[in-house]
Amino acid sequence: MRDIADVLTREGVIDQPWVFIGGVLVLKAREGLKAGEYEFKAHSSLRDVVATIIEGKVVAHQVSIPEGLTSQQIVTRLSADDVLTGDIKAIPAEGSLLPDTYNFTRGVTREQMIERMQQAQQRAVEEIWEHRSPDLPLKTPEQLVTLASLVEKETGKSDERSRVAAVFVNRLKQNMRLQSDPTIIYGLVGGKGTLGRPIMTYVINGLPPGPITNPGRASLEAAANPARTRELYFVADGTGGHVFAETYEQQQRNVARLRSIETDQKDQVPIDDQMNSPQPPQGASANSVVPPPALPPLRGTAKPQHVPGGL
Repeated sequence: MRDIADVLTREGVIDQPWVFIGGVLVLKAREGLKAGEYEFKAHSSLRDVVATIIEGKVVAHQVSIPEGLTSQQIVTRLSADDVLTGDIKAIPAEGSLLPDTYNFTRGVTREQMIERMQQAQQRAVEEIWEHRSPDLPLKTPEQLVTLASLVEKETGKSDERSRVAAVFVNRLKQNMRLQSDPTIIYGLVGGKGTLGRPIMTYVINGLPPGPITNPGRASLEAAANPARTRELYFVADGTGGHVFAETYEQQQRNVARLRSIETDQKDQVPIDDQMNSPQPPQGASANSVVPPPALPPLRGTAKPQHVPGGL
């Protein structure tokens, strides 16, 4: 009680320690005082000060984790928060953290925040997996997270997620390569940045070995219940979104249209015609064109490259 009185006096909440001590004794509130970080209005009455501490109205802090960050990036963000305490022992598995805004009080450790994000992700995945489309070509919740991570990196537009998911699902059903740039970039740079050069070829069928980022709930839901389409291709439309196509011929026309737009906007970086643009900034959509596997790479005579991580 004396320590609390000294803190309140030092911070200018009360004038004299004995005033607080006397008030606590008169109010018979000594056993109800709770440790924590408190905020008091200017000129608060003694009764209000004591009531605030008894009721435990501690200050709530927040940390926001955007969708699409890698686990390394999330750890970096938590480490930079000056209210959280302690160190994070190891980088969590990719895709194991649910992006969201989390409330916490002073004294919470960074490890505890990681545990909260992991538990939130597990609950979300279990719920969404339970209500997935019956013909989804995925065998496990882990594959759902992997597919959702691709959707998260390919588009930042909410109204496109289910269609992007449908393109990947349709390709999986037809045993076509997904040919998604972010998977290759993640394998090469480990989720620490962009590649900075075009991707020459794609050599792996099916999903990558694991998630390439931490997808949000919206991308998880899109992956579990993709749009009912026959689309197999998508490419940037020049305005931040994508146009979709069912056939390769339609896709080529969409590519030509985009190149025409780029010609008129020479200050923009031109895209490659095989999903070869560098990974976009978070929230932007990738410029994606996916030719059928029977056709040679439009880029020419590039040889397959070994990509770390099995991608």
